[in-house]
Amino acid sequence: MSTKLVAAGVVAAAAVILASASLFTVSQTQQALVVQLGEPKRTIQEPGLHAKIPFVQNVVFLDARVLDVDPPVEQVILADQKRLEVDAFARYRITDPLKFYQSVGNEMVVEQRLAATVNSALRRVLGSATLLNVLSKERVKVMADIKAQVNQEAARFGVEIVDVRIRRADLPDATSQAVYERMRSEREREAREARAQGNEQAQQIRSRAERERTVILAEAQRDSQVLRGEGDNQAIRILAESAGKNPDFYSFYRSLDAYKVAMKGDNTQMVLSPDSDFFRYFNGTGTVTKR
Repeated sequence: MSTKLVAAGVVAAAAVILASASLFTVSQTQQALVVQLGEPKRTIQEPGLHAKIPFVQNVVFLDARVLDVDPPVEQVILADQKRLEVDAFARYRITDPLKFYQSVGNEMVVEQRLAATVNSALRRVLGSATLLNVLSKERVKVMADIKAQVNQEAARFGVEIVDVRIRRADLPDATSQAVYERMRSEREREAREARAQGNEQAQQIRSRAERERTVILAEAQRDSQVLRGEGDNQAIRILAESAGKNPDFYSFYRSLDAYKVAMKGDNTQMVLSPDSDFFRYFNGTGTVTKR
């Protein structure tokens, strides 16, 4: 009885070992390649339980998800001779496990190959684009061209490029400094031109103002001389009319003006004969006729 139990146990154990060696599971995130003595036999891209020949065939599992490849930063010379340090990345999917296994073997190798391919495509496409193309809406077309070129090369590895993007595109430090210096020089030149134009306009305004001032002063002096002449003319006419009406009063008025001018100041001294004609109105010899 015990011998039969041992034999049954051995058979059961052998069955378990045989089943484990002949059955395998492919998850939803995987795809598998059945290899017999190094030679691929079949490809499995459907998830589930599958069988293989035990101890003769083995299974190579490959990722069915979208994977990332991150190539190193590449310095690219654009069509307008601008230098850019481009940091790009790509996403890919293994579409042909057999070709993938035969060409590169594993994901590490394909990522190295794709990184070099992405950078080569960047140099080719961006070499015919300008900085404005990279920074404007035309960037979408540029990235589409890069993706198409990378896909042509990636098809040899059994993978498909899902997307290629530029994460960052910066000018090198030396170029950035040169651009900054050029921009500063341009702004300084514009400032000098603006100041020169302002000085020119200010000089024109000052010249016009000076000319208008000269004209206004000349016109004012002319008008004042005309008015002064008219006033003097009226004064002379009034005095002449007054002298004609009362000569004695006119003579008295003129004498008062003469006294005012001759005796101007606090320390005025005059040496004249008391009976001189100049003082005739002081000693009562002068007469004024009233009318």
